[in-house]
Amino acid sequence: MSWVAIIALAVACFVLLVVVLRAHDSGQGRAGREAMAAALLVGLAGYALQGRPDLPGAPRARDEATDDGADAMIAQRQALAGGAGTGNEMGGNSWLMIADALSRHGQYADAAGVLRGAVDRDPHDPQAWLAMANALVGHAGGALGPSARYAFRQAEAADPAAPGPPFFLGLAMARSGQLVEARGQWAALLARTPANAPWRAGLAEQLDRLDGVIIEARKAGAIS
Repeated sequence: MSWVAIIALAVACFVLLVVVLRAHDSGQGRAGREAMAAALLVGLAGYALQGRPDLPGAPRARDEATDDGADAMIAQRQALAGGAGTGNEMGGNSWLMIADALSRHGQYADAAGVLRGAVDRDPHDPQAWLAMANALVGHAGGALGPSARYAFRQAEAADPAAPGPPFFLGLAMARSGQLVEARGQWAALLARTPANAPWRAGLAEQLDRLDGVIIEARKAGAIS
């Protein structure tokens, strides 16, 4: 499915809710329409940032005990850290390895608990703080809560030059509907990313996708 088709589908859903079902007659008026538009656009943002509509469909058997999203997040975190976080590169950080294994099975609360032990042992471990932030977001079903924000801040304070904290904070913001704030995080990160950084092209692509979602959100009146 192309991006044009995806956006068209979102617009069609909004029209169905507002015009066909006459949702605006519920008494909520403009606020109700904006809430519906926002809900559709948050879903579109999540797909735009993580979906691959260019790939053909291919049903496959899936191990229900694993979380493919967490596995992708862990791989991305390790890539942004230049391979750190896999064990040997961090001096055999068994805390992080255990937490990653738990996250891959959707046990985010347990992963966060393990990582609390890691940061208690070393409060200046940026990878442990970042992994904890992602685990807390996962545990909250994608919502960006105060605890996760604190962990992101600690990860950035531990390594201000690292790309991981602003990237994943922006991703969590986008998934929580804070599209403009997410764009600010990624735009600032892209501005300071070296031209030869291996993750620069992917970051620029993600930012372009987010810009498209923001444009559609503004057209629908979901954001100003």
